[in-house]
Amino acid sequence: MDPAAREAAIVERLREVMRYAYARSSFYKKKWDDAGTHPDHITSLEAFEKVPVVTKAELRASQAKAPPFGEYLCVPESEIHHVHGTSGTTGRPTAFAIGRRDWDVIAANHARILWSMGLRPGDTVFVAAIFSLYLGSWGAMLGAERLRARSFPFGAGAAGMTARAASWLAAIKPQGFYSTPTYALRLAEVAAEEGLNPRDFGLKAMFFSGEPGASIPSVRNRIAELFGAQVFDCGTMAEMTPFMSAAATCESADGMLLWQDIVYHEVCDPQSFARVPYGSQGTPVYTHLERTSQPMIRLASGDLTHWVNEPTGCGRTYPCLPKGIYGRIDDMFQIRGENIYPSEIDNVLNSATGYGGEHRIVITRERTMDELLIRAEYSAELQAQGDAAIASFGQKIGEAMHKMLGVRAKIEPVAPGTFQRTDFKARRVIDDRDLFREIHGRLDKNFIDQSCR
Repeated sequence: MDPAAREAAIVERLREVMRYAYARSSFYKKKWDDAGTHPDHITSLEAFEKVPVVTKAELRASQAKAPPFGEYLCVPESEIHHVHGTSGTTGRPTAFAIGRRDWDVIAANHARILWSMGLRPGDTVFVAAIFSLYLGSWGAMLGAERLRARSFPFGAGAAGMTARAASWLAAIKPQGFYSTPTYALRLAEVAAEEGLNPRDFGLKAMFFSGEPGASIPSVRNRIAELFGAQVFDCGTMAEMTPFMSAAATCESADGMLLWQDIVYHEVCDPQSFARVPYGSQGTPVYTHLERTSQPMIRLASGDLTHWVNEPTGCGRTYPCLPKGIYGRIDDMFQIRGENIYPSEIDNVLNSATGYGGEHRIVITRERTMDELLIRAEYSAELQAQGDAAIASFGQKIGEAMHKMLGVRAKIEPVAPGTFQRTDFKARRVIDDRDLFREIHGRLDKNFIDQSCR
């Protein structure tokens, strides 16, 4: 579609969505009244930028005030078809109420995107992600079912399940596969341990969400090489399901296209939340164009990315995130004045010959300066080559890290299997600076006590 014509249609839809929420939600009515904005003011995308953003903290506060679904629920509770949510392990859980109509909308949108990845009716899609509160697995299954593909909701998480997944994949040879990137890499390891070659599974399209990875070139290339399949990155936020509204297509597997007629995506300055120009970096801000149960209108993600608006291999005229979503702004850490994202370290390691598949990033303090320590597993093949090869591996990684990050990192090569694998999102960053300060404070206190005796 011509982008100008699509943007005109989006402006009209944004007014409709805002009128709908204004009439049904005390949350949105009060927020917009306090900001002096009204649905009728939305005559352009520039005018829409003046609508205040919604934060996750506000959603949690609204649900605490009006449990369980908050003041932004815009349908009667009798219309709710599915309830999902966050785990609540780090605070109050957030409940996602999805209406019956919205469940069908998510299915149709995801089916459309899976078609663009090359999947077709009659194909089999293997869903290897936890079926619980997590919406990723459900969204993948919904799209496959609406596409009239055969859905194999295998799940993940139980002991021994990954070996069984490899066995099933070898037996049924599905065309499509969904999981997190971390799980796909773990699956390849387990398959090899079981004497199976992942390339023999016959996978055609592997699509991922839940964590950065599938847009990191070295990770994407590693998965593609291991399985002999095309790798697609997708995903925004659980609150924004249909979360696949940012997704690669068959002809444009690098990065993610922004399907603007499903969810309106903006990339904005993290302070002002005004859109940044194409070619610039910012935080994604999302607005539902079809959801009615808990519509998100200018939801600030807290993630970081950059966007471009250039011709695509598939001919679609959407903007693109060429490197996907880097990760959460909160995930960024500073070492000696340099901003560092874990995804950059992932990229270096997965490009390295001899990397064993897992690592930990330790931020620590030695003397008065923050230090970066990377504990990286080496492969069994490298281990067989002896200590000199392992030392060379560590040296080469250190040089590559310095070039990529702009700071020197200490590299500790560790034996294969040192770190526990996960069936879900990987947590690889350990910040022990607070522990350092606590120990340092105790040492100082002991020194003073002893000096005063």
